[in-house]
Amino acid sequence: MQNLDNRKKKILQAIVEEYINTAEPVSSGSIAKKYGLDLSSATIRNEMADLEKVGYIEKQHTSSGRVPSAKGYRLYVDELLNDHNISLAEIKYIQSKLIEKVNEIEDLTKIATSTISEITHYTTVAIGPKAQMQAIEEIKFVLLGTRMLMAVILTDTGLIKETMIKFDQDINEDQVETLNIIFNNKLKGKPLEAIDKPLEQYIFSHMNYSLGVIKPIVNQLNKTVNEEEKVYLEGANKSFDLPEFKSLEVAKNFINLIDQKEIVADLLNTGFANDINVYIGNENENEKLKDFSIVTFKHKYKNKDIGTIGIIGPTRMNYSKVISVMKYISKKLNGE
Repeated sequence: MQNLDNRKKKILQAIVEEYINTAEPVSSGSIAKKYGLDLSSATIRNEMADLEKVGYIEKQHTSSGRVPSAKGYRLYVDELLNDHNISLAEIKYIQSKLIEKVNEIEDLTKIATSTISEITHYTTVAIGPKAQMQAIEEIKFVLLGTRMLMAVILTDTGLIKETMIKFDQDINEDQVETLNIIFNNKLKGKPLEAIDKPLEQYIFSHMNYSLGVIKPIVNQLNKTVNEEEKVYLEGANKSFDLPEFKSLEVAKNFINLIDQKEIVADLLNTGFANDINVYIGNENENEKLKDFSIVTFKHKYKNKDIGTIGIIGPTRMNYSKVISVMKYISKKLNGE
């Protein structure tokens, strides 16, 4: 990537921010008038020609103005944006939402997702943390009938999973109490993925119950732990107010994207822990995402990973607002 001097960077920043605000190709005259760069239109026009030559901006056929390219957005996101672009009113609104009563970590993820969508006006998606990697805090078995148990798994992140287990033979309260003791002794503090075949063999060898009791429990717990990740989606309708979505192809790709939960989950599972990740246009591996930018971050609660939140919008996304809001919410969730 070519090194740009400070003047070119300031002009590129002005072009990106003007295009984000107006959705109209940007002229040298509008930059000279609005952005206080103390440069003439002619000078700005010359600098814009240089920026176009090296691929940071491009011309749209319908106008003499210029728009940022994916390369221009990338430099803007990496070096030029203001990541404190959040108002006092927005800060107060986030604070009011995050102190709502939360019964489970999943509730917190939903609240954070809807809050980000409300402030940024973009579609926001989220998934919880990978279930298999969470540690078991407690497993509780409750007898519901002579041949039915309810199992409740609580993890160290506050995730709660419930399931029903049916048997082909009768079990009683004493057996259930023993199951509670043995399962918790063996699994407390272990990752959920420890609910496996060796566990079945271990418990069977330590109890006088038939495999007809142990096997269904382990199988059902395993199935519950490995069930498809929940994907939360907020504000999908907001996207259709954006000018980019007047294109039938863009709108169709967007609908297909949010309909395919596995694609969304894959998007959110990429990137690095503790980082905000920005994928612009063709940086996304999936061809259907070439018209979109995705911004994701791993969010934590009291230093525990509680999942990933992502924002999906056009490449003309207000990156400054999105990243500022994400950083603030991330800080508040983590108790800073």
